[in-house]
Amino acid sequence: MDVHDKKTRSYNMSCIHSRDTKPETIVRKYIFKLGFRFKKNDKSLPGTPDIVLPKYKTCIFINGCFWHRHTNCKYFSWPKTNVEFWKVKICENVKRDNRNYNLLMDLGWKIIIIWTCQLRPEQRDNTLQNLVRELRNNIST
Repeated sequence: MDVHDKKTRSYNMSCIHSRDTKPETIVRKYIFKLGFRFKKNDKSLPGTPDIVLPKYKTCIFINGCFWHRHTNCKYFSWPKTNVEFWKVKICENVKRDNRNYNLLMDLGWKIIIIWTCQLRPEQRDNTLQNLVRELRNNIST
């Protein structure tokens, strides 16, 4: 059972943005401060990656745990209402993500996926340090 009425839920859902989210901003500020230069939401690439680092031939996707079905994550659970709609919607998102990741890899791009739960305060530093380590490894390969 939903804890909100239909109007409140609709309003909440309309406030969810696909670009320039707080998790994206956290990652972008961190890597920019360390000297990494990137493009945001490059529409010329499959899936319009959130962050594209051409020098490193790397695309970073910052995925919401709910919208992209983060498996075994405590922040993902199937909705209890309108179940069939959400199953189709979320499964299609996952299929589209995988299709785009494969297209990018076929084009020679490396893919890094950061889940929003990994940017929560208790994990953020570790996640961002691992990201930078991975980027620096990509330049040498």
